[in-house]
Amino acid sequence: MLLDLRVKNLALIEKAEVSFSEGLNILTGETGAGKSIIIGSVNMALGGKVTKDAIRQGAESAYVELVFAVDEPEKREALRKLDIELPEDGTLILSRKITPARSVSKVNDETVTAGRLREITGLLIDIHGQHDHQSLLYKARHLEILDSYARAQTGPLKEQAAEVYREYKALQERLEGMDLDQEARIREADFLRFEILELEQARLKEGEEEELAADYRRLNHAQKIMEHLSSAYRELDGDQIGRAMREVAQAAEYDGALQEIRDQLTDAESILSDCLHDITSYMDEFRFDEETFRQIGDRLDLIHNLYAKYGSSVPDILRKLEEKKARLDELEHFDLVKEKLEQEYARCEKRLDSLCGRLSEARRSAAVVLTQKIRQGLLDLNFIDVRFEMDLRRLAHYTAGGYDEAEFLISTNPGLPMRPLGSVASGGELSRIMLAIKAVLADTDDIPTLIFDEIDTGISGRTAQMVSEKLSYIAGRRQVICITHLPQIAAMADRHFEIAKAAEDGQTTTRIRELDDSQMVEELARLLGGAEITAAVYENAREMKALADRKKAANRRSG
Repeated sequence: MLLDLRVKNLALIEKAEVSFSEGLNILTGETGAGKSIIIGSVNMALGGKVTKDAIRQGAESAYVELVFAVDEPEKREALRKLDIELPEDGTLILSRKITPARSVSKVNDETVTAGRLREITGLLIDIHGQHDHQSLLYKARHLEILDSYARAQTGPLKEQAAEVYREYKALQERLEGMDLDQEARIREADFLRFEILELEQARLKEGEEEELAADYRRLNHAQKIMEHLSSAYRELDGDQIGRAMREVAQAAEYDGALQEIRDQLTDAESILSDCLHDITSYMDEFRFDEETFRQIGDRLDLIHNLYAKYGSSVPDILRKLEEKKARLDELEHFDLVKEKLEQEYARCEKRLDSLCGRLSEARRSAAVVLTQKIRQGLLDLNFIDVRFEMDLRRLAHYTAGGYDEAEFLISTNPGLPMRPLGSVASGGELSRIMLAIKAVLADTDDIPTLIFDEIDTGISGRTAQMVSEKLSYIAGRRQVICITHLPQIAAMADRHFEIAKAAEDGQTTTRIRELDDSQMVEELARLLGGAEITAAVYENAREMKALADRKKAANRRSG
C-alpha cells in the first residue's frame, strides 16, 4: 500500500506531502490546479518520462518520494528475489532526484536501473491514466487481460510453452542454415577445413601471448637494460657502507647504544653485496639473439592475426575451433544430420503444439467466466442491454505465448450483431469497460494499489453514480487513489484531498490539503454548483455525502 507521497520543487509544487490510507482516496480541484502534476509525480518516481519543465522555476533539482508498506509475505518474497531486503516494518522508500543533467532513482537508498525499478514497482502499483482505456483498441491487450485474469491456470503453461518455443526456434534456425545446395556445402566445408587447419597448426596455449610479449619487450630493450644495470653497478660498487660500518663500530666502543646502528649497517652491507652479485649474474647470463627475437615477433604477429579473425582471446578461439569442427562434421554427414534434426524439430513442434493447445483450452474456459463477469460489471455501470464475449482464434504460426489471438466483442443494443470492441465503443464507453475489467481483476490480481486518473471521462448522471459504486467496490479490496471532477465519485471518498493553485511572492504554487467532513461537503458543493453555490446546492451536497456513506457501509457489510 502507498502510505506517503512527498514532492519538492516539481513544476508548480514547491513542497507537498500527502498521506494516503486504505480504501478510496479522492483528489479533486479546479481545472488547471495541478491535479495532473500529482499523477505525473508518481509516474516520474516509477521511472516515467521527465519533461523539460519538470523542475520548478528557480530550483536546481526536483525530488519525488513514495513510501510503501509491504505487509504481504508473498510480496516480500518477490522483492527479496529482486535483491530488495526490507526492514522488519516492511517499509519500502522509492525516490527520484531530477536535475537538468540527469536523474537518479533509488529504492531504500540503493540506486537502481530503470529496468529493475519497473520490476519492483510492477509488484506494488498500477496506474490507469487518462488515456489508458484507449489500449482496449489493440487486440494484443485483450489477450493480456485474459492471461492476467487466468494466470493461475495459464501462467505455468505459458512458461512451459515459452521454453519449448525457444528450443523450437533454435531448431528452425539450424534447419534454415542447412538449406544449402551441394556446391555451396562443398565450398563451406573446404573453407572450414582451411580454418581448422590454420587454428590447429597454431597450437595456441592460454597465457602464451603474455609470456611472449614480456620476452619481446625485454629483448627489444636489451641495450637500455644493460646500460641501466651497468650504471647501477657503478653507483653501488664502493666501500662507503663498509667504511661507515667501521666508523660506527669504533664509536660503539664508547657507547653501547650504537651497536644497533652498527648491526643495521652490517645488514645493509650484506644486502648490497647480494644485490651487486645479482646484477652481475643477470648481465653475465643476458644474451640477445636476433633469431629468437624474430621468432617471438613472428609468433606474436600470428597470434594477433588469429585474434582479429576468430576471437579476442585464446579461449574464444578454441571455442570457435570446436564450433567449426562441429559444423564441418554436419556438412560431411549432411543427410544424416539433417534427417535427425528434422526428426528432433518435428518432436519439438509436436510438444509445442500440445502445450499451445492446452494453453488455448485453458484460455477458452477462462474467457467464458471473464466475459460473464465483465458483462455483469457493465450492467452495473449503466450499460442497459449489453452482450460481451471474447473471440479466440488460432494464428497461422506459433509464438512464445501460444498460438492464440484474442479479441473482445460487444453489442450495446438489442438486435445488433457482436462487433470488435475497438470499432464500436466510444471514449466514455471504453473508460467504463476498462473500469469493469479492473473491478474483475481486483478479485484475482495481487497489486495492492490502483491509481485512476480521471476514469470519469465522458460520463455523467446515473452512470457516474454507478462508476462511483464500482470504484468503492474495488477500494474494498485494494487501495484506490482517484483523481476526479465528478461529485458522485468524490462523495464516495474514504479520504478526500483538495488540490488548489495560489499566487505567492509572484509565483504560482500548487497546494494539497486533506479535507474534513464539513470541507468535503463544501468541495462537493463546488463540484455541483459551478459559478454560484446556493443553500440548495449545499443541501444537495450534504445529502449526496450521506447517501454515499450509507451505500459504502451497506456494500462493505455485504462484501
